[in-house]
Amino acid sequence: MGKLERENKKRSKKENLQKLILKTVAITGILAVGLVAPNVIGAMDKLGIIPRIRQKEYTSSSASKLVKRGLLKFENGYYQLTQKGESILRRWEISNYNLNKPKRWDRKWRIIIYDIPEKRRKGVVRRQVLNLFKEAGFYKLQNSVWVYPYDCEDIIGLLKTDLGVGKEVLYIIANEIENDKYLREYFGLST
Repeated sequence: MGKLERENKKRSKKENLQKLILKTVAITGILAVGLVAPNVIGAMDKLGIIPRIRQKEYTSSSASKLVKRGLLKFENGYYQLTQKGESILRRWEISNYNLNKPKRWDRKWRIIIYDIPEKRRKGVVRRQVLNLFKEAGFYKLQNSVWVYPYDCEDIIGLLKTDLGVGKEVLYIIANEIENDKYLREYFGLST
């Protein structure tokens, strides 16, 4: 394994640990310091995220970093999720969101068109939108136009609220797209 692969694997483990801590605090609402370690460590053990001998050290270090980043708040021996933490957690969940594919296609196309203003393009919002569509398996029909054959209104709704792009994203359900044979082939749909 090369140096770059080791660094990527280490970074991935840290991100997984941070997600795990945020989810644990989000689920419980408020979590005592003494309980963060056992809850997170139990989940980490099942996932094989970090070596057993340093689990508590990694957990408390990651929780402290999340406080410094403003994702968690620490008061009176308890961790609480901040608004920023909730937002980041939802974004992580969106990026890991799996769209359900029904057994039968309803023969309708979902077309997502977006136009993010120039002032927001340089930020991460545009990249997050693109990554979501790619990860979810959407087909890029044209620049800023993506197609998907199944209902994805839930994920688009989350995207609009969490990234604040409600007015910039348009969700269309169409009965047909001209010359859609290549799209049906791409998605493995029967004709």
